[in-house]
Amino acid sequence: MNWETLNWPALARLRTAFLAGTAGAADYWRDDRDLESYDQTFAQRIGWKWDHVLAELAQRNWSPPDGVVVDWGCGTGIAARAFLGKFGAAAASQMMFWDRSPLAMQFAARRARAKFPGLNVWLDAPPDHTFGTLLLSHVLTELSDQQTEELLIVAGHARAVIWVEPGTPAVSRRLIALRERLQPVFQIVAPCPHQGHCGLLQAGNERHWCHHFAQPPPQVFTDGNWARFAKIAGVDLRSLPVSYLVLDKRPVPAGPALRVIGRPRVYKAHALLLGCDDTGVRDRPLQKRDHPEEFRRWKKGR
Repeated sequence: MNWETLNWPALARLRTAFLAGTAGAADYWRDDRDLESYDQTFAQRIGWKWDHVLAELAQRNWSPPDGVVVDWGCGTGIAARAFLGKFGAAAASQMMFWDRSPLAMQFAARRARAKFPGLNVWLDAPPDHTFGTLLLSHVLTELSDQQTEELLIVAGHARAVIWVEPGTPAVSRRLIALRERLQPVFQIVAPCPHQGHCGLLQAGNERHWCHHFAQPPPQVFTDGNWARFAKIAGVDLRSLPVSYLVLDKRPVPAGPALRVIGRPRVYKAHALLLGCDDTGVRDRPLQKRDHPEEFRRWKKGR
C-alpha cells in the first residue's frame, strides 16, 4: 500500500456521503485516484469482513457452484478478490463485474486480472438466466425500493448468493426482511442455524439485530499508517460489525445447532449469550465454572 499517494479529501467526501445516506443518489467515483485511495483503506476493511464470512463457509465445507460469478455493485472489486482468494480463480468460469460506474467496473477488472492472471473477466449487466454465484457487498444503503426489487430478480437467477453488509441495526433489519422473501427459493447456509423464519422478527426482539464481528489482521494495530487513517477517517479499527446472508439452491451442509449473535455480555461469574436456533432468539446463560476457557476468551474480547 502506498499511503503517501492517498487522496485524503476524496476519502473524507466519500465517508461523508456514506454516513449521510446520500451515496445512492449519484455515481461518487470521480477518477481512478478516488478508487485507488478507497481500495487501499475503506475497501480493505470490507475485505476483512468478507474474509470472516468466507472462512466460516470454508470451515463448514461449503463451496460455490460452478459457473459465472457476478460481483454486483462491484465498486473496487474487493468482494470478488476475496472470493477468488478463498476459492481460487477456477471457482469462476467467468468473473462478471457490474456497477453503475464504468470507472469502477474497469478498476475492479484491472485489479482482479493483476491478482489472478488469466482470469476470464467480463464487464456487463448480470445475465437474465441462471448463473453461478452472486456477490453483494455493502449495497443496501445505496438502493431505492425499486432498485432493491430489481436486485431480488437478479438474485433469483443465481444458484448461490453471498451478501455482506454493515452490521448496523437498520441494515441488518433490512437484510432480514429480504431473507424472508428469498427463503422460499433458497436454502439458508449462514448465519442462520435453521431454515425457518428469522427469530428476530418475534415480538420482544425489536431491540436486537443480527450482527457479528470480523477480526482485522493483527498487524493493523501496530501500523502507524492505519492509526493515522483511523484518526482522520473517524473509524474504530477494533470494531468490524458485519451482517451477512449466504443462500444456496443446492442442499447445504449441516450448520451449528445454535448461533451467538453479537458479542457475549460477560459478568463476574457468568455470561449471557443472545442465541439463535430453530426455537427462536433469546438470552442463554453460561456459567464461568462450566466453560472456564471460553469464559476467559470472551472476557478478553475474543
